[in-house]
Amino acid sequence: MKNARNTVVGVLAAGCMIASAQAAEWRFNNPLPEKRTQTAEFVQFAEDVKKNTNGEINITVYSGGSLGLKNTNALRFLPKGAVDMSMVWANYLGRDAPALGTVMVQGTIGSEEELRKVLPVVKDIYTEAFAEWGVTATGFVALPMLEASIFCREEPVRTLAQLKTKKLRVWAKDQVENFKRLGVSAQIIPQEEMYVAMKTGVVDCAVYPALYAHTVSLQEVAKYGAFLYPMASGPYVLGMSAKKWGGLSDTHKKAIQDAGQAAWDRTNTYAEDHAKELAARQKLEAQGVEWLDDFPAADRAVYIEAVNVTWEKLANEAGGDAPAYRKRVLAAMGR
Repeated sequence: MKNARNTVVGVLAAGCMIASAQAAEWRFNNPLPEKRTQTAEFVQFAEDVKKNTNGEINITVYSGGSLGLKNTNALRFLPKGAVDMSMVWANYLGRDAPALGTVMVQGTIGSEEELRKVLPVVKDIYTEAFAEWGVTATGFVALPMLEASIFCREEPVRTLAQLKTKKLRVWAKDQVENFKRLGVSAQIIPQEEMYVAMKTGVVDCAVYPALYAHTVSLQEVAKYGAFLYPMASGPYVLGMSAKKWGGLSDTHKKAIQDAGQAAWDRTNTYAEDHAKELAARQKLEAQGVEWLDDFPAADRAVYIEAVNVTWEKLANEAGGDAPAYRKRVLAAMGR
């Protein structure tokens, strides 16, 4: 009997060791810098998944584009399983999925109240649209109500008239279209290339939130900053291949979704956003950036008016589901 018991114990121990050895090791692609607040959320998500699955899924977050995967290619590499999971942002996907890039054009929403109204609809749209591309949205990470500013390397710029004489860096097609409408020359440059572009004079100025400027060392290449427009954005998606998702057990799916919901609950809050923005500006000033007065109210109104025209134009050009997506978001806003 003793030998039998020892045999059973040995088998159980061996089984545990095998299960541990077979724990799934996943890679999570994060194009954002390590210093970004959302990067910490992705790391916490990974820790929660590991905890929720009793260590059966261990996710390592690779930040700053260290896996060599470009934001704009997410709908190409993710469905194929080139990486297990990835942060995906709709605004980067205008080339492959124009309709996704027009769900929320930045600048159309100017208040927390409006943002809270539209987010449930936006999450539903993203879930539907990504599924058509073979990507499952396992969760979302909300972005703050940001304030987009114009950072310039050599000369102070705080009017649209001045900006028309400069080359401007932006990150999305809707921004290119909107600034073009206002007579400003803008080009898309990924954030990981922005520092060099500013330093070498490829562009004179860059649109960027002051809150995150330090994460890309923008204060080292920009002497001036000025607020232009409020920037509410759609959330980041915690995406993975729908095929891979379909192969998971219900237990593991729930564990991942619970971790995703926890990330949403932590980030879907906006009460302190403006205070954080002001603190970030003060920190930039201490680091040598001269913070200018805001763009004039008339300029900011012109920009926002142009955004709404651009939004409709891009949605119509994108075709497909884009006009319907826009109508759903407008309805949620009560417009």
